[in-house]
Amino acid sequence: MGIHRQLFFIASLLLVIHAGPISQPSDKDIAIAEDYLRNFYNLKDLSYTDPFRPEPYNDQLSKKLKEMQKFFRLKVTGKLDEETLEMMKKPRCGVPDVAAYSTFDGKPKWQTKELTYRIVNYTPDMSKAEVDESMEKALQVWAKVTPLKFTRINRGTAHIMISFAIKDHGDGMTFDGPLGTLAHAFAPGSGIGGDAHFDDDESFTFRSSIGHVLFLVAAHEFGHSLGLSHSNIPGALMFPTYTFTDPDRSPLSSDDIEGIQSLYGSPSPKLVTQPDCQNLVWDAVTTFRGETVFFKDSSFWRSSSSRSAAQHPIKSFWPNAPDNIDAAYEDPAQDKVFFFKSKQVWAFNGQTLEPGYPKPLSSFGLPASVTKVDAAVHNSGKTLLFFDKYYYSYDEREKKMDKRNPQQVKNGFPGVTGQVTAAHMSNDNIYLFSGTHLLEFSSSNRRLLRLLQSGYFLPFDLFVVVRSRGYSPIA
Repeated sequence: MGIHRQLFFIASLLLVIHAGPISQPSDKDIAIAEDYLRNFYNLKDLSYTDPFRPEPYNDQLSKKLKEMQKFFRLKVTGKLDEETLEMMKKPRCGVPDVAAYSTFDGKPKWQTKELTYRIVNYTPDMSKAEVDESMEKALQVWAKVTPLKFTRINRGTAHIMISFAIKDHGDGMTFDGPLGTLAHAFAPGSGIGGDAHFDDDESFTFRSSIGHVLFLVAAHEFGHSLGLSHSNIPGALMFPTYTFTDPDRSPLSSDDIEGIQSLYGSPSPKLVTQPDCQNLVWDAVTTFRGETVFFKDSSFWRSSSSRSAAQHPIKSFWPNAPDNIDAAYEDPAQDKVFFFKSKQVWAFNGQTLEPGYPKPLSSFGLPASVTKVDAAVHNSGKTLLFFDKYYYSYDEREKKMDKRNPQQVKNGFPGVTGQVTAAHMSNDNIYLFSGTHLLEFSSSNRRLLRLLQSGYFLPFDLFVVVRSRGYSPIA
């Protein structure tokens, strides 16, 4: 073990004595950490004439660990711990990290809105048609929120040259084999500026969560090609590490949109695009047998990967349901969906109204002071019912309210400052709508993950449907 690694080992061992989060870091873990900090946080190797005065290396190492921990919102200790190592081992982009939503130094950007791209070669993991579609779709993610237009060319030099390669491929940023670095891209400029390279030692897929969805990786890299650096907002597309999300949904967060529009502006107001219709205030949102259902006035829209979004009158599917519902939720265990309006609740199995419904809100054990339910969401046998600045937790199995009801929303869901107007459960996260805003929380610890816009769950084609029916954004 070299002197640097000995020092790294000693520094890490001190953490074990004080906090105990990691046993003894192996030589492999130490090498991973040092390589990671060199590649993404500019850790420099230092030479010493006096091995008994190692402070400069320890100081630099601790500083770089703190930078990395702060960026990923880990506990900032300057020491190597399990949480830090786990983050270092995740598949990620090969571009070094900076801070918040960010552009590269000097804010380089393309001086034209008419950009070209060329796919130089292909990966054997997917068909050419799948690669073509993935790349086009990834570029359209950014085109939908900017004035940019992308045109494919098949020969010559494009603004964005796309290629697959392994190991040393001539750009000074050697790929590292399976896992680790998935791809990298260069900021706008001459030469290799804007180019995106994908590590062909990785397993790329068209849609599957097994492997890495090329569309998601490419959409991230094209953010770099357009001038964005990494974001430190978990859940943002420009966050450095790879996370699988539904490829039928736009992967952009409001942080990504704000970043790219700081460079290129918003799309033409004459176009119906994603951000133009992101400000709808929904009456209710819920899942229903694998689909997401949005309610507004007397209508609803159903959205799934296999169904085109279309507007329907509520009563055309649920004849016994009220119009202008206040809240809705699905309990998959009972195969029932519940609608709330004023002081009553309706329960449906499919399209059929359950016997005995509608019932008063008191059937849930709500007090008379609750005159309506503003939002509802079901999570692992518990249903949360929101009213004003409070929420109640109802146990569906025990058919009674939990103890310590009600609770203040701001205490149970830190970050919510306004009234909850709709709620939704998806991918083990709880989504709370507050007017035009949408807040994503972890269902396990109620940690705020990211801030979104109210149209986040809508497929792109639904924006046109909503606007064409006369629903203008509501402030």
